[in-house]
Order: sequence, then C-alpha cells, then structure tokens
Amino acid sequence: MSAYTDLVVLAGKAAATAALPDAATLGRATLWKMPMDPATTRKAAVLMLFGALDDIPAASTKPLASADLDVLLIERALTLNDHPGQVAFPGGGVDVGDASITAAALREAEEETGLDPLGIEVLGLLPEVPLPVSNFVVTPVVGWWAKQTPVNVVDYGESAQVFRVPVRDLLDPDNRFTAVLVREGHTHRGPAFAINGVVVWGFTAGILTYVFEEMGWAVPWDAQREIPAPL
Repeated sequence: MSAYTDLVVLAGKAAATAALPDAATLGRATLWKMPMDPATTRKAAVLMLFGALDDIPAASTKPLASADLDVLLIERALTLNDHPGQVAFPGGGVDVGDASITAAALREAEEETGLDPLGIEVLGLLPEVPLPVSNFVVTPVVGWWAKQTPVNVVDYGESAQVFRVPVRDLLDPDNRFTAVLVREGHTHRGPAFAINGVVVWGFTAGILTYVFEEMGWAVPWDAQREIPAPL
C-alpha cells in the first residue's frame, strides 16, 4: 500500500474507535492521565498534515512511501500562556463560529502558517485526547496536502517558526529519545524526537508515535536513551 492509503485506513479505523490506546500501550507520558474536570475543559483541534517532500515531482505517479513524506509542525512562541516554546501541530481552541472540529483545525492552521486550506484533503479525525496541563480535549485532524502552498510564520506572537519535517527523519532511531518530566514528585516518561535543533515531545510526540506504530511505519529505537523534557 502507499503512504496515502495507510493514512486513509488509519483515519477510517480511528472513526470506529472511542479512544486512543492508553499511555502504557504507546509509551506516552502518563501526564496525559491526570484527572480533568469535564465541566471546565475546552475543545481544541490540531491539523496533522502530511504531504510529499519538496524533491518529489508534483506529477509523480509512483506510490509514495512514508520516506517520501513530510509533516507540518510549528514552534510555539515563548510568550504564549499554553505550552510556550513547544513544537506542535498547527491548531488551537475551537471557536463558537467554527462549523466543526475540522473547520477549527483548518482555520488555525491557516492563521498560524499561511497555508491554503483548499489544498488540503481531510482524511478523518483521530479520537479526542485529553491535555490536562492546559485543560483542553484535543482532536487531531488527519490531512493530506494535495495542493501544497508556501508556509511561514504569520504572527510571531503565536509561532517562533514553521517547518516541514521529513517523516524519515522522525523515524530515524538516532533522532528518537524518551523525554523525562519530573513534576510534583512524580516522574513521567514519553517518546521524543530531536530534529531541526528542537525536541518534539509530549502530546505531539505521542500522536506521532501512535500514527507511526498503527501504520507499521515505526522503526525499532532505543527507549532507554533519555533526555529531560524541555520546559
């Protein structure tokens, strides 16, 4: 199967799933399992956007493999209240005026990166993921960049940088670590990726790990290599 087909299958499978596997199954940070008050939680959406690498011809007819893809990420501004300085998927809170979760993810991605949402094929939604640190319940929206447009920082008050990361770099065992976070006497561990001079960890690394493992793209890596979670 092609990478595109893998993503379509993943989105279809996720539509029939009530929740992502628990943290122990994925090795994600147990911080995700902290209690949340449903009366005060806020809805949010992120766009997990895959597209062909720049060096893949637009008219290429060959089935694209995972190594032929990249994924769009941002580095959040240090001035933000929620998750300052962290690497994340484009996204944010769902506004009253948003027609759907998907609409919220596309709007936020356009506001943060300048991409044209008309060039994106939405393949489906992953189940909601609680994010207790910021009191959000986040829905990842899986997208395919059918007609790519330039991206860059739109507002430096929101993002420090916008960049596309080759999937092959994320899968490279040399770039994979376990991030360790010590908070209130408890130690939490989860997957991390060291790429482009930054560390991807927490929610974003957990979702990437889930997707790579579900689609059979994952490459064995040494989970004993630990680094402090960058806060």
